Amino acid sequence: MDDRDPFTMMRIPSAARPLLGITVLLVEDSRYASEAMRLLCMRSGARIRRADCLRSARRHLQVYRPSVLIVDLGLPDGSGLDLIAETHQASPRISTILGISADDHGQARCEAAGADGFLAKPLQSLAFFQQEVLRHLPVEMQRSGPQILHEQVIHPDFIAYRDDIAHIADLLDGPTDDAVVSYVTQFLEGVARMAGDSALLVASRALRAAQDQRRPLRANLAQLAGLLQDRLAERVAI
Repeated sequence: MDDRDPFTMMRIPSAARPLLGITVLLVEDSRYASEAMRLLCMRSGARIRRADCLRSARRHLQVYRPSVLIVDLGLPDGSGLDLIAETHQASPRISTILGISADDHGQARCEAAGADGFLAKPLQSLAFFQQEVLRHLPVEMQRSGPQILHEQVIHPDFIAYRDDIAHIADLLDGPTDDAVVSYVTQFLEGVARMAGDSALLVASRALRAAQDQRRPLRANLAQLAGLLQDRLAERVAI
């Protein structure tokens, strides 16, 4: 079932807001990345809902079918690739399914699972976002005529970044088995790249390399935890 109300469906896309009438379900656990996507959708005319895990996304999809599904690959309760594969095989199929990730191999993995396209993090360009969504929409959902390309870069509220930092700091306060470390590193790589936090990005990658090489993680975990606490205490300017 499509959740668009009659008023929304009557709204005609314009050159300035080419995604009017489009509904987006974003499956993303990062509040910072979600805020960026909310701004991109709002300034494009699209309506957006968010699910922060696979379970929540599946509940949403039992109730309504969005025009566009955007799925992050690393989620707290599993891989977004599983949801991409499920929705690709479902009938009726969602019109446009896109994967999103900071993973260098994410595009190939998403396309193999059945996604129509891929958005690489950090995603902050309004023009790029609009072009990528539009080129993967069915022909009947695309507007005709010229499009105004807004060379605008989205800057999410930094409070959302600190919320993400607090989330990871809480995780590192508990048991840090391989699954937790894998989740922490993929999560931080995406948000640190978007925020331009090079020190945190380097520390996260160093932890991932140590895990891949089966080296002791204590020193890397301590360094990362210290950086997170610095940011929560606002002692570091990103």
